[in-house]
Amino acid sequence: MHFSSFLRGLGRAVTLLALLGLAGCELIEFSPNDHRVPEEFTNLTEKNLAKLQARPLAPGDTLRFVFTGDSQQFYDEAKDLVSSVNQLSGISFLVVAGDISDFGLAREMRWVDEKLRRLNVPYVTVVGNHDQVGNGRETYQHIFGALNYSFVYGDTKFTMVDTNGREYNFDGTAPDMPWLRPQLNHLDGARRQVVICHVPPTNDDFDPALRTPYVQALSEAPNLVFEMNGHNHSFAISQPYNDGVTYVNSDAFSERHYMVVTVWGDKQFRIKRVAF
Repeated sequence: MHFSSFLRGLGRAVTLLALLGLAGCELIEFSPNDHRVPEEFTNLTEKNLAKLQARPLAPGDTLRFVFTGDSQQFYDEAKDLVSSVNQLSGISFLVVAGDISDFGLAREMRWVDEKLRRLNVPYVTVVGNHDQVGNGRETYQHIFGALNYSFVYGDTKFTMVDTNGREYNFDGTAPDMPWLRPQLNHLDGARRQVVICHVPPTNDDFDPALRTPYVQALSEAPNLVFEMNGHNHSFAISQPYNDGVTYVNSDAFSERHYMVVTVWGDKQFRIKRVAF
């Protein structure tokens, strides 16, 4: 056998052994879009709400929570945010107003969760447009849970709604108005309510055909404190439709600010912007 033939045969043998080794390995990630994660990283919304309900707020007590948004790939900022929030007292939970991930990948959502689970309080999220890139919608549902959901804590009902209309090609399904209207009309025993989404109706990524129905439904909602959203990456409080409804926009993690939101009475609130 010529030496060159020997080398070719050796190369084929090494390649075959490598392939056999890969075939026997169960830890290969075949696709970056694979949403499989360990069980502890699934159904996080349900798990965090259970933690929250285990720390009940007495009727009539003032509610205080942290509001922020758009964590995406800002992992160093996430670590510093957690350190800052953990120094506060009287906080019940933290809300991330969408875009937990940048590319809708399970690994991104898991990395953010690994930072936020170090909070002294539970956290909840609403789905963002970046969380629906690729098969991100299924990934978000697997890791966090429902795209639309509500819960009552203390005297406040929170309605979390998917408003990422562009990700549905503006097909009239996001926001899901048939689901949202009954949620707004029934406080489920609460005294007041808050609506939280990612894309605000003032943004071009909101389904234009649903803008008026959404805004009108909010204006008619009993004891609505405000609508809160992310997406714009900048702090803002305004009443863009002059209908008495206040819209609160969060900073992104990258801006190194978050809000401490205090709510009491029927619709009274105070918002403090905190640097970290």
